[in-house]
Amino acid sequence: MSPVGNPDRVIATALRTLYRNGWDDATRRYAEDAWAGHELASGDASGAVAALAAMSSQMSPAPSRDRWQQYLDPISNQLGVDHPDTLTARHYLACWRGQAGDPAGAAGALTELLPIRERILGTEHPDTLRTRSSLAYSRGLAGDMTGAAGAVAELLPIQERILGAEHPDTLTTRNNLAHSLGAAGDLIGAAEAFAELLAIQERVLGAEDPDTLRTRGNLAYWRGAAGDPAGAAEAFAELLPIQEQLQGPEHPNTLSTHHGLACSRRQLGDPAAAAASFAELLAIQERVLGAEHPATLATRHNLAHCQGEAGDPAGAAALLAELLAILERVLGAEHPNALTARNNLALWTKMAAQKTEDTTDI
Repeated sequence: MSPVGNPDRVIATALRTLYRNGWDDATRRYAEDAWAGHELASGDASGAVAALAAMSSQMSPAPSRDRWQQYLDPISNQLGVDHPDTLTARHYLACWRGQAGDPAGAAGALTELLPIRERILGTEHPDTLRTRSSLAYSRGLAGDMTGAAGAVAELLPIQERILGAEHPDTLTTRNNLAHSLGAAGDLIGAAEAFAELLAIQERVLGAEDPDTLRTRGNLAYWRGAAGDPAGAAEAFAELLPIQEQLQGPEHPNTLSTHHGLACSRRQLGDPAAAAASFAELLAIQERVLGAEHPATLATRHNLAHCQGEAGDPAGAAALLAELLAILERVLGAEHPNALTARNNLALWTKMAAQKTEDTTDI
């Protein structure tokens, strides 16, 4: 049947065009469910792989994993088990499996896939290197931080030689190396690795690219973790207004920077400034995430302690009383977080009473 007379081919071609030019929510939802199926039914399994890759980038991890799982066997049956696009489908399925909460399973699947890609594509093919990178990343997520850092460190010079130091895959590996070093306990090494990555991203991507801004935030965090809270606070303070302008005050990365700034100020021994930052963050989180979101509750807890450390134990107690009521309602009175809040409330209540007595004595 010619493409014109093949309804699946017609629909698949239309969806490709709409994907490039923009579509409404109804069409996007239809494409999530059916685009790859139309590509397969028209005899284009490689088109199905491309459709799945395009759509899964816009979906959350579990649905993405399920889509790849649904179509892997039909793709393999149409192309063959060793076809490069079948191997690409296996790679994506493994990666989304890890992102959906099974990093050990992802590492196992990628370990099986790697020698196949090495045999069919060669050890230095970009797709083979991409599988090596994803395997190292999955190992780290599964808890093998030292092994992940070693694997990424071995991969980086190969990518730099074959792909170039500024290739997106090489930059991703640099980012993974920095995270792996930090997770493995090399805090200074992580900060240095992020600093090297930032210099390349600023030159290649520009200072305002989202990936560059994300790296600036990571560098600030690891500077603080490595024992430079003053440098971290300065870096977070410089980054925050840029993110607010470019990404918006409610963007997750902006909220993360806000949190980092508050923590750095507290680490510097300035609880009043930290409390002010936490108070600003709390107002945004309550509006965006809701009063019962775990991040909002953590900020309320941090704000209470900073307020108490800044000399306002009564204010700290009031915040903890509000926090405790939410925790008991959401998690239950015997949840460890509720018990911690109750103990802290008793502590700051006692300190507030002591401060009142001291004032009265004067």
